[in-house]
Amino acid sequence: MCNKRHLTGLAGVALALLGPALSQAEGNEPLSAIDWLGQTPTVTLHIEPESPVAEDGDTPAIDVSELDASGRDAVGLLPGTITGLPNTLWQNSRASDLVTLIADMPEEPLPALQALMYTLLLAEANPPRDAEGQDALLLARVDKLMALGAIEQANALLLRAVPDRPDLFARWFDVSLLIGEEQTACDRLNAAPHLSPGFAARIFCLARAGEWETAVLTLNTANSLRLITPSEDELLLRFLDPELFAEDPLLITATTPDMLQFRLFEAIGEPQPTRLLPRAFAHADLRPNMGWKSQLDAAERLARVGALPENKLFALYLDGKPAASGAVWDRVAAVQKVDAAIAQQDAAKLAAALPKAWDVMVTAHLDIPFARYYSAALGLLSAEDRETTPARDILLLSDSYESAAKEGPQDFLAGLAQGVPPRRAADPTRQAIADAFHGAGVPQVWTNRLARGQLGEVILLAMTSFQQGVEGDLRALTNSLATFRAVGLEEFARQAALQILLLDRGY
Repeated sequence: MCNKRHLTGLAGVALALLGPALSQAEGNEPLSAIDWLGQTPTVTLHIEPESPVAEDGDTPAIDVSELDASGRDAVGLLPGTITGLPNTLWQNSRASDLVTLIADMPEEPLPALQALMYTLLLAEANPPRDAEGQDALLLARVDKLMALGAIEQANALLLRAVPDRPDLFARWFDVSLLIGEEQTACDRLNAAPHLSPGFAARIFCLARAGEWETAVLTLNTANSLRLITPSEDELLLRFLDPELFAEDPLLITATTPDMLQFRLFEAIGEPQPTRLLPRAFAHADLRPNMGWKSQLDAAERLARVGALPENKLFALYLDGKPAASGAVWDRVAAVQKVDAAIAQQDAAKLAAALPKAWDVMVTAHLDIPFARYYSAALGLLSAEDRETTPARDILLLSDSYESAAKEGPQDFLAGLAQGVPPRRAADPTRQAIADAFHGAGVPQVWTNRLARGQLGEVILLAMTSFQQGVEGDLRALTNSLATFRAVGLEEFARQAALQILLLDRGY
């Protein structure tokens, strides 16, 4: 390899790594420019204004101190007027406890739990009292969003916080690489090299700026001082001078590439498949230059965890004719039949197409996006069709669940959707749910935390307990649902309970 290096000189490189400070004036881009933010059903829950979460109908303004003094843990995208949560959500908990609870949240829970998780991760609220400007809670929220694949949300949160510190910039740099905005990130890095997450990023950005000689010198120095890994060295050599390696065999990555390595592989003509990489990498397959199948696979993977609005998923489903059968093509075909029936206002065709479409979407765990997208159109069906197709289940899983419950049989599901399930149920799971709506209280340990004003912490603990309930711990199920209702998350409690009964997640 070394004989191919046309990179010369090691002296003076340290000077090339210095530069002017990053301006804090950049980065506060208007949130209205973010497509997903308008899709509030995907990431937020409506909380009744009379709930005990807020003491009156008006949520107080967020009390945010100067960033330099208190840090950026208060930064969020959803104000209390949207979430219904008080500005003291995190204030009375220890930052380390909140960080641990957020990190431990499952990444593929029931969709209702996903929605609540996004609400908490994106909420504006005062920082923990012991935050001390370390931004640990903000970093934990960003890391969880990235793990979920919610890259646009993470990007917006970081821009609102202003990524002018190495730990924040490193995350923003990774996000920028995946959403195709690396030039903006590189411009900032070239202006403020002290923010660099590593020598590889510095070399990449120097090259993008056309400073090839400085990039070459920096690579030689970093390699000589063993400040980059051999795999980074191989990639950067090919990135800086691909013609020298035109006849060489393809590189083989022995480990999961980081986001910069992923983009470097792409830049040298050796793109890596994303299906086995962490979910965030799926965004790279949503770009218009990617094939339809790759876009579909990526969109489904992200929509499954609420990281992509359903309208984008279904726009892709309707973008062409199925190229084959099986797997994603079956879903494309089934969705297109439903959509065609709705476009033609043909109730008979819709009733015939709906069972197959629902079956394949349930199997793929894309049932909630389907229910949200098509529930309004199911008014086309007659009352009889609603009883003989999955229409009722779909409506109960949509945002119109309460109004849907007033039609059709007044059974346990109908009562649950209206917040008054029967006191006695036919099976243990239904009974555990019923108990939560008929007298079950908040566990004492959580009551003590609520008395100390640790609302956010209690919600996170209840979410963990709810997941245990989904997996079979019926006492945990009752306790968590009762707690959600007690703190004002009534709609969430109903939707979550309906999903337990109507969705088969194989827990």
